[in-house]
Amino acid sequence: MSTTLDPRPYESYVYAYPHKTAYRPLEDRPALRGLWAGERKDALSLYLHIPFCEVRCGFCNLFTRIGAPDELTTRYLDALDRQATAVRDALAEAEAGAEADAIRFAAAAFGGGTPTYLDADELDRLCDIAEKRMGADLRAVPLSVETSPATATADRLAVLAERGATRLSIGVQSFVDAEAKAAVRPQRRAEVEAALGRIRDARIPVLNIDLIYGIDGQTEASWRHSLDAALAWRPEELYLYPLYVRPLTGLGRLGAGGDSAWDDQRLRLYRQGRDHLLAHGYEQMSMRMFRRPDIPFQDAGPDDYACQTDGMIGLGCGARSYTSALHYSFDYAVDMREIRTIIDTYTTTEDFSRAEVGRRIDDGEARRRHLLQSLLQAGGMAEADYRERFGSGPAEDFPAELARFAALGWLDESAPTGLLRLSPEGLAYSDALGPALFSPAVRASMAAYERK
Repeated sequence: MSTTLDPRPYESYVYAYPHKTAYRPLEDRPALRGLWAGERKDALSLYLHIPFCEVRCGFCNLFTRIGAPDELTTRYLDALDRQATAVRDALAEAEAGAEADAIRFAAAAFGGGTPTYLDADELDRLCDIAEKRMGADLRAVPLSVETSPATATADRLAVLAERGATRLSIGVQSFVDAEAKAAVRPQRRAEVEAALGRIRDARIPVLNIDLIYGIDGQTEASWRHSLDAALAWRPEELYLYPLYVRPLTGLGRLGAGGDSAWDDQRLRLYRQGRDHLLAHGYEQMSMRMFRRPDIPFQDAGPDDYACQTDGMIGLGCGARSYTSALHYSFDYAVDMREIRTIIDTYTTTEDFSRAEVGRRIDDGEARRRHLLQSLLQAGGMAEADYRERFGSGPAEDFPAELARFAALGWLDESAPTGLLRLSPEGLAYSDALGPALFSPAVRASMAAYERK
């Protein structure tokens, strides 16, 4: 990764900062009760990670494995239960004598992997862990769950609807069978349409459909075909993702993608998709996220790149947790053999009272994270909020970066005074702008990470 701004539009997707490849084993293995002492705990986010899928798509570098033999899901949920108990106890101890009900969750999500790889009874147990162990009221807060066409079955959806799910996100990627095959995603449109029908029948308030552009053989006509097929379901949200080909993935082993012509194709398809959704009344929330404006606030999923200030509790071996001073998780891998080993280790762990792997967040990194994750939202960032938190303005802290963005036309010169906001071109180049804000220390850690 270069230290100067690379104007190529697709350097990397910055969905969290710092990336987990910048995490390292924590030699002091700090106790969770100490990490959370003094932290605000009245608006926490809760994330439960399920690292299982029925297949692994060719573009996927998520922490997930194919299948779960020998009652592995049961052992995993047992470990998740132990971890939840340990974390809740640590949070309560961190209150230093205050009542445990001072801990409150404002949002929850089940991700993966594919959470609906679990069967209906296991999903019920997952919800019990969130509610009975962690104290989250799933019927009172937004609950987002990821699913896939093959696992969005009526019995699973019924459990999620009954337990309070407000948003279901389904990875479709393409409604064109040949494109799905090219992305090493074995599915047929008929299966996708049937799953979407079941989701609508379940009456979960928000349906999000994920689509991918830049697939081998995809054209402007076929991309519009997928967009229109998705729009026929009137989804409350749509995510449009550029295809990335990353090391250790199926497409990476095939040597797909990587040249400037592919960049041009993806940028052209992005603009086509953006304009098409805007013409159909959707609002752009970030480079990737589009939302219908009639969605009740309480039902909407979290805005992309959110959680700059609130704490995050992540449960599961692929989940992150955030305090103001430390981001922590477990070991990270992409290779299937390494992932299996990490999952097996997690399922046999008894003591979850300490942080194992992570990265400390000093004041400088906190400023970068706040600017980066705010600026990558279409609504932009109120400079007064930044100044109130840090005592200085973003132009004082990041003069060179912001001047460079302005010179490239990435900042909206028509934004109201005091609002730092990207222009349409800046949003299009979010995957170049985000990495340009990485600190030298984070860049060095990511570059030194040994892929596994």
